[in-house]
Amino acid sequence: MTAQALSQRDLATVIGLEVHVQLETDTKIFCGCSTEPADDEEPNSRTCPVCLGLPGALPVLNEGAVEAAVKVGKALDADVAEHTRFHRKNYYYPDLPKNFQITQYDAPICADGTLELSVEGERRAIDIERAHLEEDPGSLQHAGGGIDTADYTLVDYNRAGTPLMEIVTEPDFRSPQETRAFLAKLEEVLEYLGVFDSTRDGSLRVDANISLVPAEEVGEDGSIGTDALEQANRTEVKNISSHKGAEQALAYEVTRQKNAVQRGRAVEQETRHWDESRGITVSMRSKEEEKDYRYFREADLPPLEVADWKERIPIPELPDARRERFREEYGLDAESASKLTSTKEVADFFEDVAEEFDPDLAATWVADNLLGELNYRDMAITDVDDRLDEFTRLVELVAEDEITTKNAEEIVLRKMLDEGDGPDAIIEAEGLGTADDDEVAVAVKEAIEENPDAVDDYHAGEGGAINFLVGQVMQKTGGSADPGDVNGLLRERLDE
Repeated sequence: MTAQALSQRDLATVIGLEVHVQLETDTKIFCGCSTEPADDEEPNSRTCPVCLGLPGALPVLNEGAVEAAVKVGKALDADVAEHTRFHRKNYYYPDLPKNFQITQYDAPICADGTLELSVEGERRAIDIERAHLEEDPGSLQHAGGGIDTADYTLVDYNRAGTPLMEIVTEPDFRSPQETRAFLAKLEEVLEYLGVFDSTRDGSLRVDANISLVPAEEVGEDGSIGTDALEQANRTEVKNISSHKGAEQALAYEVTRQKNAVQRGRAVEQETRHWDESRGITVSMRSKEEEKDYRYFREADLPPLEVADWKERIPIPELPDARRERFREEYGLDAESASKLTSTKEVADFFEDVAEEFDPDLAATWVADNLLGELNYRDMAITDVDDRLDEFTRLVELVAEDEITTKNAEEIVLRKMLDEGDGPDAIIEAEGLGTADDDEVAVAVKEAIEENPDAVDDYHAGEGGAINFLVGQVMQKTGGSADPGDVNGLLRERLDE
């Protein structure tokens, strides 16, 4: 179909993703070099003859990487192959020291999976074509500009050889927003599996393939015929490294392609680079075809037989299942269950607290109070995972009425996070212990006697009067009385 004919029709966006996930292992996939960067490490220092591709060096497969791949396959409900093997993908690029990448071609370790997600309240199932193991290339550093404007480029092979799992979706996305939701869900699942660390540099990188097809080619269920996909020119966008970046890059690229078509120009089949600093994609090269990579068997690695690994290797309860269980077992609403399963660490901590205290109290303190204060400080629960017993102690003090909820939330919790002290020390230093009944009763009597106008207003039906009197009592008790108890005592005395 000509560009001019296409420009006169409504267009639908078709997107497929290739997601490169660094697997969390101690060493690289084919050698013993560490995957953990040292503090202030020098470029090209975490390398060896194998990951540098020096003559005569032979790869040895990391069993931990294979186990992590099987876990991912199980989580995606994919078929784990009985037999799988490695190939050499031949191409020249400065970050690839061997001039080929060890990867998997026609026998991936996982295939035919799905991942369900929610997009604007609607459940969607994204089909996963394949997920295979490969080695990560090194990293390029463009000095003085972007890929097309840099004065020069440096290469660092410290990352080369880090285990990667490439997860390839079917072209099931119809908007950039859907890709962002998918990446967030995928990362959540990977972190639950314990095979992924989002804080690592380059831990998740995305290549996206974007096409425009006539809108009438899209079925009611969102499916698109093979012929329509084959006729559409496909543009690949590289260098996407975040959920937000994926949405921004694809939104730009969709707009660029639609503008080209509307002007009667053809969309070139090419590979483009996402320049995040400028918010644009720039052309890198014409789009390679499969035959350009000249795949052939990796003779230095024997085939893998992992047929029984799928049954033998366990995976933890995944986020969706845990959310549903939290709602059923603890009676939580959908919002609270979602917050409390946002990460495996949060969910584990909530369950620890809920074992000792009322689930509603545990949910309030973990989902609202603790996570709220952490988010405000741009922190995660992993930043305080060595202090979770202190936060449990604070919940205990509230549950046993040793401190008021207000003081626990507004003073103790905040000082714990800002100053690093434990709850008992803060309560003692600030004099925040709960007032005894006699002290509160005396404060209530004094507040009534000292504020006759407020008493008259209360009897006249003015709702604000009781709040004023509660404030007076709280002031007299140094905030150590429970506001709800004070309100009840005041009404009892005033209604006598």
